[in-house]
Order: sequence, then structure tokens, then C-alpha cells
Amino acid sequence: MPFPYKTVLVTGATSGIGQALVERMLTAGDNIFVIAVGRRQDRLDALLSKFGPEKVAIENYDVSDLAGLPAWTARITKTYPALDCVVLNAGFQQSLDFTQPQSVIDILPDVTSEITVNYLSPVHAATLFLPHLSGLKKPAAVVFVTSGLALVPVTRCPNYCASKAALHSLAWTLRTQLQDNEATRDLVRVIEIIPPAVQTELHTRQGQNKVGLPLDQFIDETWAGLTADELIDEVMPKILRDSTGHVEDAKREQYKRLGEMMKKLMAASK
Repeated sequence: MPFPYKTVLVTGATSGIGQALVERMLTAGDNIFVIAVGRRQDRLDALLSKFGPEKVAIENYDVSDLAGLPAWTARITKTYPALDCVVLNAGFQQSLDFTQPQSVIDILPDVTSEITVNYLSPVHAATLFLPHLSGLKKPAAVVFVTSGLALVPVTRCPNYCASKAALHSLAWTLRTQLQDNEATRDLVRVIEIIPPAVQTELHTRQGQNKVGLPLDQFIDETWAGLTADELIDEVMPKILRDSTGHVEDAKREQYKRLGEMMKKLMAASK
């Protein structure tokens, strides 16, 4: 089916998965208007020049500026009242070796920034955009881009893995809250894109060349999931689904059982 949302904001739109996803939306033939958010003005300008103002708007904003987010999101929703999908994709990764504490101490501000960009910023942004999305009274979506490392971490980048695991957990609970609420049930979806390692600047900036799935292949599979006839809450390519996508199946069942038990307890206490 066509992509169901027509005015889409994408953070981290000037490189890697974010940029490729923006370009796929703009060339898919689904009449999508994209608000591309990033920090690299030259790349934003290139997007605008390539696709034109009738298809894309550009926003130079640093999503790590949590204090500025309330005013920024208010301006965005006022400027683009038809906004019905927010893709919170911005993120970065760095290697950390806690057996070398001085090297970690030296970059503690970067450690904090990694958590801010990868987790705190999407939490704040989702919270700030939700009143607008739920107020549309029509299908809308919050899309989190997490990582296969949220499911099974690796030792090389423990802080990154932890930040994405936190966002993955949030996606589950936010999805349940929205479905349990009559005002948002079947209207505001929470979609999680779960990439494996993909060949992007996320890796090359760390000196890891050609690590992971080719970006074009990843976007092809992701777009197929986002436009599938059956609504999919967790979109991941086959290579990840076959290798580690099943690891949380038992946890998902326990999550469902615990949720049902908590509802009964709360109902009995009223």
C-alpha cells in the first residue's frame, strides 16, 4: 500500500539512514511532503535544490538542544499543521572501553551527548509532538529508529547499545499506552525501525569502512515494511530478523502477561 502519512518530519536527515529515507519518501510517488531536519546546511540546501520547495522543507536544528525543543516543535506544528508523522532518526555511535577509564573520562561530554541525542532527544520530541498528532483525529505516527544492538549489545560501543535499548523499551510502553487510551487508540501508531549494521557515516567516522548491509538494500527492505499491507510495528531487514529478531519473543509474551496482570490489579483497586 502507499505510505499512509503525507507530511513527514525526519531528524538526522543530512546523512546515512535519515538522508536515504528522506530521498526514498520523495521519490516513492506517494505524494509525501518531507520536513528534513539536520545540522549540515550544505546538505539541507542540496536536498532543497534537488527536490524543490513543493516537496521538501529544510530545518537546520540541533536535536541535542533539549531546552530549545519546546519552542521549536511548537513552531513546526504551527508552520506545518498537516504534520502526521515524526521520524526520530538522529543518532551517533562511539567506541568506549571502560577498562581504560582515563580515555572515557576524557570524552565524558561526548558520552553524555550520545545519550542525549540517541535517547533523551527522541523522548522529549515525541512528548512534545504527541498533542499535535493526537489532535489530528486521523492516523498519525511516531517512528523511532533504534538498532539491532538494542536487542543484543556488543562490547565495542556499550553506551550506544544502552541508549538504543532504552529507546526500544520506550517504543513498547508508549505503543501500549497509546493503544490503551480511547483518544489515541488506532490513531497514533508507534513504529520502530530496527537497523542492523548499515554502511553509513555512523561507521566510517569511526574508521570502520563498509561495515554492514548496503544502505540501498536496507532502505529497500525498510520501505517495504513501512508500506506493507499488514501494519508492522517493528520494521527490520530479513538478515536481522533471521539472526536476532526472535530474541525478544519470550520477553514480549511476558510483557503482555505482566501488562494484563497490572490492569487487573489496578481495576481491583478502584
